[in-house]
Order: sequence, then C-alpha cells, then structure tokens
Amino acid sequence: MDVPGAFAPGEYAARLSRAQAEMARAGIGALLLSTEAEVRYFTGFLTRFWESPSRPWYLVVPAQGAPVAVIPEIGAPLMARTGLTDIRTWPAPDPADDGTALLAEALREVAGRGQIGVPMGPETHLRMPLADFERLKARSGLRFGDDAGIMAALRAIKSEAEIARIREVCAVAGRAFARVPEIAAAGVPLDQVFRDFQRLLLEEGADWVPYLAGGAGPDGYGDVISPAGARRLAAGDVMMLDTGAVRGGYFCDFDRNFAVGPVPDAVRRAHACLMDACEAGLSLAQPGARACDLFEAMAAVTGARAGRLGHGLGMQLTEGLSLSEGDPTVLEPGMVITLEPWIALSAGSGMVHEENIVIREGAAEVLSPWAGSDMPEV
Repeated sequence: MDVPGAFAPGEYAARLSRAQAEMARAGIGALLLSTEAEVRYFTGFLTRFWESPSRPWYLVVPAQGAPVAVIPEIGAPLMARTGLTDIRTWPAPDPADDGTALLAEALREVAGRGQIGVPMGPETHLRMPLADFERLKARSGLRFGDDAGIMAALRAIKSEAEIARIREVCAVAGRAFARVPEIAAAGVPLDQVFRDFQRLLLEEGADWVPYLAGGAGPDGYGDVISPAGARRLAAGDVMMLDTGAVRGGYFCDFDRNFAVGPVPDAVRRAHACLMDACEAGLSLAQPGARACDLFEAMAAVTGARAGRLGHGLGMQLTEGLSLSEGDPTVLEPGMVITLEPWIALSAGSGMVHEENIVIREGAAEVLSPWAGSDMPEV
C-alpha cells in the first residue's frame, strides 16, 4: 500500500473481515458507503479532494470478497495505490449520469438477494444527490435499508494502529500548546493568536488543522465556537484554545486554558475544579461504565450540566457516543473518547477543559498530555 497515512494491508483486511461477519449476521448483501471516513476506513484513501462537493464517491463492501470502488476517474491513480483492484470510474461530474449506472451494476453483481445496507444512524449522511439515490434504487432494483449499525460499531472500537495515530497527533498538539507563550500575551489580538497557533501545530507535525476554536475574557468565555475576533488580550483574561488537528487522517481534540498575567483566585479555583472533574471522569472510564455515568461524575464535581461533557474521537473530530445525561452507551476497550467538563464563573461565562483518553481493560490510558491543576500563564 503506497498511500501517505495508510496503515499496513493487514489493518484493512481485519476491518473487512469484521464487517463481513456482521453483515452475514444481519443478512446484508452489501454496504453502500459514500462519505470520506467510511471510504477511507476500508481503503486508506486519504485526500483533501473531498472538500469539493462536485463529485460523489462510492465504495461497495460485499458480503464476500474485496470492496469495489465506484469513483470519479480523477481518483483512480490514488485509489489504485491503496491496493484495491476493482476500481470503476466515470468522467465526473456528468449531469446526465454521475456514476449511478456504474454503481447500480456493481451492487447487482455483489449483493445477490441481500439488502443493501446504508448507514442511517446518528452522525451519518448520504453524500450523493437525493435525486441520484432515487435513480440508483430504480436502476438497481435492489432493496435498500439501514446498515444495522455495523459501521458505527466498527469505528467505535479502535485498533492499536489507530490508537497509536491518535496518540501521535495528541503529542503534536501538546508540543504546540507548550509553545503558546511564544505567541500570546497582553496586547496581542486573539485572531493573531489563532493564526499563529495553527502555524505552531503545523511546525510540530500536524498535516492540517481543520478545527480551531476558543475564547478569551476576564471571567472566562461564553462562546467557544466562533471565529476569533480582533480584541486584544488584556491582563486578567482567561484564554482558551481548542484544537482538532490531524495527522495521518486522525484527530486529536483537546484544549488548554491560559491566564493572561495574574487572574482572580476564583478563576484559578475553577481551573483546578475542572481538572478534578476530569480526574473523576478518568477514574470511572473503564469497561462496563456507561457514557451517562461519566457525565454524572464530572457534573457532580463542577455543578454544571452542559449538553454533553465529552464524545468519541477518531477519523472525525467527534464521532459516536456522547458523554451526556441520556446516552447509555457502554464503554468498551479500544474506545477513544474526550473528557470535557464545563464550569460556570458568571452569568453567561465560564471555562471548559478537555482531555483525550482510550478505554483499556482496567484503568484508561491518557492520550493527551494531561494538564496540571495550575493554569499556565502567558
């Protein structure tokens, strides 16, 4: 396999074997996959070309045998480097037939009488025009239905190769966070800090930085998803940076809070409380515990019951379970999750802290460089 960021062929063979065993149990003749993460999961096909919405891409996973790629011809050279041999292409985009005839033929060939499974659960989407999906159903004459949660269950449990990749990108972000005093100080505009922090991430080894959020203010921050504004950092501010950097196709997702000069004791106590909440979540993060149990443990420390206090992590910034009041998902070894407690400081403002861990037999393993109780100062 000659694709940057791809794993050894045995990794993909094991994924395919697990998928086909589950398909046999569910009576599914083939999986129809159309999103970047789904296609890459079975092939290692890693490209930024997915940023363009002009072309659909498909992977057919049969109940037996190797996957079939049905893709625009521009992607054939890279797909061939993955080791996949059945690659069917068309000169996309083609308004008259953007791959539906090829896809219908491939599905008929491999599915037999089985249903075509399409991921339909939370966080899924069908990356093709709905009009084309209707044409596909009519042309193929096959039955389409839910994939019985197969893809979500497969991706929830990471292999050691995947865990190593996430550990690696966490180390990249940790080195960049350690350099924040180089770029942040009183008087520096927050949007400049954001730009410079992305530069630090790239210098430390990130392939790209799809996600960077944060905030700054004297009593913490209330909005943690907006682009940074030009307001200059001021003495007494709390500044938070939250990054989803990528290396080898896998995300980290954790943040760090910084004091801009001396800050009130209440702020420092809040930061220490957030770390206590993370410790409470970490101590409970073992096989058999539920996602909602970790939520309750962290919320009990901070007194703040945000919508969710963590989530799954992997090929996407957020994937799978939520550490929320209503998520009963049982933790299993190999799940990579974030711990993300929140604490209120004043009306509309507070602080959040996030770490990345993997569930192991016994105690969880920390993947991000665990922060201390003392908030660093810039």
